[in-house]
Amino acid sequence: MDRFAPLFVITAASLWGIDSIVLRPYLYTLPVPVVVLIESGIVAVLLSTVFLKNYKSFIALPIKDLLAFAGVAFFGGAVGTMAITKALFYVNYVNLSIVVLIQKLQPLFAILLAALFLKEKLPKEFILWATVAIAGTYFMTFGTTLPNISTGDKTPVAALYALLAAFSFGFSTVLSKRALKNVTYATGTYLRFLLTTVIMIIIVLSLGEFSSIDQVTTDQWLVFTIIVFTSGGLAIFLYYFGLKRISASVATICELSFPLTAIVLEYFIRDNILGPVQWIGAAALIFSIIKVSGFRIPIRKY
Repeated sequence: MDRFAPLFVITAASLWGIDSIVLRPYLYTLPVPVVVLIESGIVAVLLSTVFLKNYKSFIALPIKDLLAFAGVAFFGGAVGTMAITKALFYVNYVNLSIVVLIQKLQPLFAILLAALFLKEKLPKEFILWATVAIAGTYFMTFGTTLPNISTGDKTPVAALYALLAAFSFGFSTVLSKRALKNVTYATGTYLRFLLTTVIMIIIVLSLGEFSSIDQVTTDQWLVFTIIVFTSGGLAIFLYYFGLKRISASVATICELSFPLTAIVLEYFIRDNILGPVQWIGAAALIFSIIKVSGFRIPIRKY
């Protein structure tokens, strides 16, 4: 399974791309913290049987592992998810290219942090193909033009939220690799959503937005249900299954399938036609992900 581990990360990231284009727009009327609380809370409740079966292993977890999962929940589950959702809401899914910026910066943060905290030593060939992947993502999104941040007053703010999401998700990838050391990917998935739910309850209560849950429509509850079984719980489950078997640096490049999926869906759903340079960028991204997926980067023993 180690050989196919990158495919699980790629599949998870692709599901996140579908989420951002197809599902999350239906939640636009809700406060962002409430959106994150509901989706994480539903998954935590559904996975509660994992806790009941493995509560002894939870109690025995070293404090360093619990702190790592707390970091994953805070940066990836809470801050990162709220930031990317807020960015998408700010641009009203119109100037999406600015928000997709997160996946061009996330690998930079993740690779640097993996080298710092996990002591992952990156071969020169990896750095080459990682650079090609990031460059391909840029040209796939923007073509030969510069990003347009003058489409409205909220667009620069959305870019800042995207930048925050880039750092948060990059740091979460590194922390997730560390957190999964002594637990299964299923247990890791549960801990991630459980701790995220606790954090989001505190945030929602402090903002006085808990009553907004009553505003959720029947259609939105249906969307939440779909998210839980696709880009939510299922995606994190697949992501952790793959991440446990590959390095954080390789995983973060595989996650570039998120913007690839988003741009392709933009083409089919909203007729945002890709130009020749964008197709070349997409091809370069796909090829570089394939190349990077074959790397086996050594990781020090924690």
